[in-house]
Amino acid sequence: MAILYALCSLLFAAFNDLAFKLYARKSRARGLYFAMIGLVWAALLLPATRTCWDLSRTTFAWGIISGFFSVAANLLLIEAMAREEAGICATIYRLNLVAVVIGAAALLGEDLNAIKLAGIAMAAAAVFLFANGEGRRPESGRRHYLGLALVLAAALFRAAMGLSYKYAFLHNADRMGIILLNSFCWIAGGLLYTLLREPRGLTLTRSFWGYGLVSGALVTGIVLFMALSLQHGDAAVVLPIAQMSFIATALLGVAVLHESLKKRKVLGMLFGTLAILLLSCG
Repeated sequence: MAILYALCSLLFAAFNDLAFKLYARKSRARGLYFAMIGLVWAALLLPATRTCWDLSRTTFAWGIISGFFSVAANLLLIEAMAREEAGICATIYRLNLVAVVIGAAALLGEDLNAIKLAGIAMAAAAVFLFANGEGRRPESGRRHYLGLALVLAAALFRAAMGLSYKYAFLHNADRMGIILLNSFCWIAGGLLYTLLREPRGLTLTRSFWGYGLVSGALVTGIVLFMALSLQHGDAAVVLPIAQMSFIATALLGVAVLHESLKKRKVLGMLFGTLAILLLSCG
């Protein structure tokens, strides 16, 4: 069952990446979109988890900290999606494991062996291949590199979220309590982003409500199935499976958005896959 749960988390993540890309293609209210996702997330999780979570001081503190990193990572990801292909963004975003491994070695004393170093090298090669894409028009260069910079920043924030999860669970924080607090951070972070960054005059169209409801359900599915997979299986098995969602995202990008599937992109995704396998199993 653990592998099935991990595959469900993978599919939910891939379809949410697609939703992010479709939403980001037009000028829409992104902060309110995230607040809407948080509302749906909380509304779906509260009834299901009302008897199996607690809000100790540790849970509350790390729920807020990890929630900040979570909403920041995803806001940067959707901004990157507005400028770069979904498949490339999803691959680099999932390579946040590089920063997690390095951070865990530096902060938590975990081992950084030769296999993990090889995984880091593979990840660097993947990013290099994406950064130097073939057949790119000169006028698109600035937009391309800005998209890469944003998704790299998103991956770093996502890694910080992963490290905060690790630290919290080492100190007996409640898993479901942290996930629920993360949803409230998405609500608050989305509203704050609206106040600080969104231009005035953006209207809330029917597409906003539709994407908000769909993404809210998808994000809830990602975190819920991930929690179930970790509950029933070995993290060394289920986490690499869930992280491979970028492959499904890339295929959806080609099929739905008519994105490219050139040699460098395919090779970059191959290196990304090898990196995740080495980093997870090293």
